[in-house]
Amino acid sequence: MIDVLIGFFLATLITQAFTTRLFRLILWYALNSLFLGLIAFYEGININDDEMKIMGIVTIAVKFFAIPYILKYFFAKFNIPRSIKPITSIQYLVIIIPIILVFTFYLITPLLNNFAHHSNYIAIAISSLMLSLLLMIEHKNIAAKIIGFLDIENSLFLLGISATDGMPMLIEIGIFVDLLMLIVIINILFKHQGEAQ
Repeated sequence: MIDVLIGFFLATLITQAFTTRLFRLILWYALNSLFLGLIAFYEGININDDEMKIMGIVTIAVKFFAIPYILKYFFAKFNIPRSIKPITSIQYLVIIIPIILVFTFYLITPLLNNFAHHSNYIAIAISSLMLSLLLMIEHKNIAAKIIGFLDIENSLFLLGISATDGMPMLIEIGIFVDLLMLIVIINILFKHQGEAQ
């Protein structure tokens, strides 16, 4: 089950790179967060970790429901352009994304022997980090950059789950504090953009 969820997690990131409409990008981010929460929940079941189960549920509540709603509200309030055509043309993205995936697996292969469990998941998490960075780089639209930053956080969460068989609750709480700070930054940026216009 986790294999399928991680496959969908990676697929949503790849789809985001090709998305040209803002609200569709938010939808794909929400689905990415949903799969992340389900991965954490099922991993908690597999390793019998109640904290991980709770974290999966909280992840779904915050990242699948709350954050997309907040983002959609801010984007509509400040009239952020809904067209987010990437700088890189789709023809080049079709080439770049497989190169990133293959290069990441090749780069991380020597390190995978150090991990007894979930070695493939670690490679996918690092690939997800690279794809999230690509999303930030290939767009000028501030909204796409913000979602790319949130995708990076999701990828780091997956990396933590894969590499450590669960993360201490303190680290998980710190991640959500970072997300709250991000919401504050979004508000400041949009106010600044509104004043500039």
